[in-house]
Amino acid sequence: MRIVAVDKNVSIKRALDAGTEMQRDAVTNIIAQVREQGDQALFTLTKTFDGADLTTLEVSEKELKEAYDDIDEPILAALRQAIENIRDFHERQTRQSWMTTKEDGTVLGQKITPLDSVGVYVPGGKAAYPSSIMMNVIPAQVAGVGEIIMVSPPQADGTLPSGVLVTANELGVDRIFKLGGAQAVAALAYGTESVPNVDKITGPGNIYVALAKRAVFGQVDIDMIAGPSEIVVLADEKANPRYIAADLLSQAEHDEMASAVLVTPSKELAEFVAAEVAEQLATLPKREIASKSIEDYGTIYVAQDMVEAIDVVNELAPEHLEILTEDPMKLVGKIRHAGAIFLGEYSSEPVGDYFAGPNHVLPTNGTARFSSPLNVDDFTKKSSIISYSKEALLANGKQISALARLEGLEAHARAIDIRMEEK
Repeated sequence: MRIVAVDKNVSIKRALDAGTEMQRDAVTNIIAQVREQGDQALFTLTKTFDGADLTTLEVSEKELKEAYDDIDEPILAALRQAIENIRDFHERQTRQSWMTTKEDGTVLGQKITPLDSVGVYVPGGKAAYPSSIMMNVIPAQVAGVGEIIMVSPPQADGTLPSGVLVTANELGVDRIFKLGGAQAVAALAYGTESVPNVDKITGPGNIYVALAKRAVFGQVDIDMIAGPSEIVVLADEKANPRYIAADLLSQAEHDEMASAVLVTPSKELAEFVAAEVAEQLATLPKREIASKSIEDYGTIYVAQDMVEAIDVVNELAPEHLEILTEDPMKLVGKIRHAGAIFLGEYSSEPVGDYFAGPNHVLPTNGTARFSSPLNVDDFTKKSSIISYSKEALLANGKQISALARLEGLEAHARAIDIRMEEK
C-alpha cells in the first residue's frame, strides 16, 4: 500500500469515467429492445447475460416459502433485528405536511405525498446482498410508497439466493422479478407485459445498471449514480493499525475499483498500517480482488498535522469516513463532506452496512459534497399550497404585476390586473 505525503498542488480525487462508448451503446440497444419487445426481450437478454433460461420472470409464493429451508435460525434472527433497527432509524426521518395562515387570509403550505410506486434493484452475480434490500425497501415503506417492485439478476439455474428471497419476504415486498442489468432498469422504467413501470428506481449495480439508470432518468426518477465503494480512515498516532487495516480491506474486497484510504499525521502509524494490510491480505478469501483495489486505489496520505488531514478528508468527500482518534467527537464539526461518519474504534464500517440503522446507500466519488444518503424524503414528493384572499391580492397586486412586466410577461400582469379592477 503506497504511502505519500500530501501535495497541495496535486488533486487527490480519482477520476472515474461514466462508461466507455461501447458500454453506453450496449445500454442504449438493450433499452430499445425492452421497449420494443417487452417480456420476450427480457427472456432473451436474461439467457444471454445471466445464463438462465426462464419461463416466468416473477418469483412465486412457493419459491419464497422454500427459501426459508436454507436459512439458519440465528441468521433469520439477525435479519429481523437489523430490519427493526433500520426501520426505527428511518421512522425518525418522517416529515409532515404543514400549513400556515396570515391575518389577511393568505394560506400557504406544503403537502407531502409518497410516491405511487418504486423499483428496487438488488445486485447479484458475485454475491447476494440482503442488506441492499433492507436499505432501499424500508425507507420507501416508511414514506408510504404504494407499491414496491424488486428486481435482481437470477443465478444460472434461474433462482435467486435464499437470503435475498427471505429478506424480501420478511419486508413484505409486493412483487419480485428475476431480472438484472440494464434490461431490468428498462423494464422498470417503461413496463412490459409482466413488469409494471414505476415512478422511481433505486439501488446499486454495475456500470451497465448505472448507465441505464442515467439513460432513463426523466422517464422515472433515480436515487443516484453510484460508483465503486470507498472508505477513508482519519487516524492519529494512538489508533490501532490492525483495526485500520481490517477496515480498509473491508472495502477493498468489494470491487477491484474500490478505494481504501488512510489519512494520518503519523508516519509511524502509516508504516504499521501498510505492513498490516499486506499481512491480512495474505489470508483474505477475496485477496485477488482486494489486492487489485489496494494496488490501484489504496493510498496512505501522511499529513503535516490534523488540520491538513481534515482538509484532505473534505477534499475526498468519501462515501464512508471512520474517525479513529483519541476524541473523534471533537472532529465531527470540522467534517463538511462525507456520506456516513463512523466514530471510534468500535464503530467499524460494517456496523453501518448491516445493522446500526442509518442507510448504507451513500454518495460516492466525491458527490458527498452535494448529496446525502438515501432517506425517507427520497420516496416522497412535495406540493406547494397557495391560497390568497381578495384582501391579500388587492394589497399585493401592483407589486405582482410590476414583477411580471419586468420579465416582459404582459399576460401574467393582466391576470392580476383584471382582478384588481373588481375593487
